[in-house]
Amino acid sequence: MTNTARADHWGRLYTAMATPMREDGEIDIEQAQALATALIESGSDGVVVAGTTGESPTLTHEEERVLFRELLPVVHEFEATLIAGTGSNSTATAIEASELAAAIGVDGLLQVVPYYNKPSQEGLYQHFRAVAEAVDTPIMLYNVPGRTGVNMTAATTVRLAEDCPNIAGVKEASGDLEQIAEIIRSAPPEFRIWSGNDGDNLAILSMGGYGAVSVLSHLVGGQIKAMYNAWEDGDTAKAGEIQVRLAPLIKAMFLIGNPAPVKWALNEVGFPAGPPRLPLIEPDEAIQEQIRAALAVSEVDLITAD
Repeated sequence: MTNTARADHWGRLYTAMATPMREDGEIDIEQAQALATALIESGSDGVVVAGTTGESPTLTHEEERVLFRELLPVVHEFEATLIAGTGSNSTATAIEASELAAAIGVDGLLQVVPYYNKPSQEGLYQHFRAVAEAVDTPIMLYNVPGRTGVNMTAATTVRLAEDCPNIAGVKEASGDLEQIAEIIRSAPPEFRIWSGNDGDNLAILSMGGYGAVSVLSHLVGGQIKAMYNAWEDGDTAKAGEIQVRLAPLIKAMFLIGNPAPVKWALNEVGFPAGPPRLPLIEPDEAIQEQIRAALAVSEVDLITAD
């Protein structure tokens, strides 16, 4: 079975969804359901739940599974897809989490490069292959060396794409366009590359990448979707105009550690997302002003649930 057959229902634009919290720090399921709905209505083809933006480092495994169970019917109501963050720096933990998420019925699994323990490239290969062999669910790899401390090379990514039928693509957040170009050049044609940095979305698309797992789409999903549509229609100038117009907001969303800025911005535009969990804290007043200024010129199109 080819990768395309296993993930042919995956779209171009995913939101790396924030996890709404109550003021007491507990996850807010009702708001999470409302946010998933709003994101899909404003342009996302699906959501990635319990990833970096979802504050997975501070979620318990049970909280993650509650989110998967409670959000899945909401997402499926729109015929969208839910990709569950089940990665770990422990292979055994990643396998267990992936098996439990697969049993819930999620559409895909996000598997981050193991962090902190700095495995070799062969260790990365063995880790991801073990997870892929444990489940029958399509997998999106996630390479984000700025957070994990290790870059997964193009050679390792391509090797996994060739050897593991249910590894369907990669969220590339290395920022290394030469590396990403090599993956696009060398991987099987059905293997898909999603941009993991909003600033790289159009550059990766122009090289033959497939889509994006976006933070910015919390606020401007419609505009990002329009960028992809313009590209598909051959209107590259319009696609470029949209990417350039969103540049100030992209910068603002990463002035401090994600997801603190985007959660603050959601609250600011009237969509209650609550505070981040410690050790993340809300942006200080100076950063709030920069985010507010970027929002003012970005034509936010998040559809809120009244």
